[in-house]
Amino acid sequence: MLSYIIRRILAAIPVLFGILVVTFLLLRLIPGDPCKAMMGEKATPETCERFNREHGLDKPLSQQFVIYARDVLRGDLGDSFRYGKPVTTLLAERLPTTVELSLAALLISILIGVPLGILSAVRHNSWLDVLTMAWANVGVSMPVFWLGLMLAYVFSLLLKDTPFWLPPSGRLSAGVLPEPFYEVWGWTLPESGRLATLAQFISRMNIVNALLIRDWEVLKDAVKHLILPALALGTIPMALIARMARSSMLDVLGQDYIRAARAKGLPRWMVILKHAFRNSLLPLVTVIGLSLGSLLGGAVLTETIFGLSGVGRAMYDAITARDYGVVQGFTLVIALIFVALNLLVDISYAYLDPRIRLD
Repeated sequence: MLSYIIRRILAAIPVLFGILVVTFLLLRLIPGDPCKAMMGEKATPETCERFNREHGLDKPLSQQFVIYARDVLRGDLGDSFRYGKPVTTLLAERLPTTVELSLAALLISILIGVPLGILSAVRHNSWLDVLTMAWANVGVSMPVFWLGLMLAYVFSLLLKDTPFWLPPSGRLSAGVLPEPFYEVWGWTLPESGRLATLAQFISRMNIVNALLIRDWEVLKDAVKHLILPALALGTIPMALIARMARSSMLDVLGQDYIRAARAKGLPRWMVILKHAFRNSLLPLVTVIGLSLGSLLGGAVLTETIFGLSGVGRAMYDAITARDYGVVQGFTLVIALIFVALNLLVDISYAYLDPRIRLD
């Protein structure tokens, strides 16, 4: 197992390096100049010359890349042109929002998609199966930006005078300022360091922070603000998970050991959940793992529509402003998370199916 993990980590290094090279080159090949994008009409030739010199953009591309790659190996993702602060600081501020949104979307996808897929397989060729698969096809086909706007229109405008009203944007209502858990607990954190960064990261996830300090009003408000963007972001993976659960369950339900379990007189729910569902988890876990990675990387439109200050929104703003450091740093971190999730999915195979050995 250990040798397999080491091989996978070593194999991920060329992938991450390739992503670093492609992102670096694409940003500099697309039309647009960072100086003019940042300063607009104030960008005189003299101003842009000074701007490029200060940020090292006057050097040859090969030299710029060598300097950037060296800094990345040291853990330095560079500075943001737009905000004038390190990319790692921006990442620590923005990533909690995206993680919270992605996990909420994945949770909704699993809680709805898996039961629908199981019911569809058990009721194969019934009206429930037909409706579920029709809904799954529609769910995969709906653009996230359109669905987000429709959800905001229905639940924020049409239902504004009903108990089903939901906020269309933001993470918390105006005036709601949750206190970080470490301050409530009386912790004294250093101004910098890993412990301080980790504590601040956790405190910026409003739902987790509210649970830690048992502030139920903040928790309720944070959940209400998260429902619409999580639904919009989670619809496509929800449909994919439902289709995969159905397909995998249908394969397993036709196996001999399922017939043997039924012949023994076991309760139907035990045959379905303990025997069939457990043995159909491998492809389902793969889809769930890949879905979480895609959710982290695909939250750009959702965060922009619902006014969330996460990684996706920061990436959108950075691309329009030609903020090279933010785009490169955020892309690299998302790719690293994606590679780590794939590794966890592969490792989980050995625990879900003892017949699989990762040698």
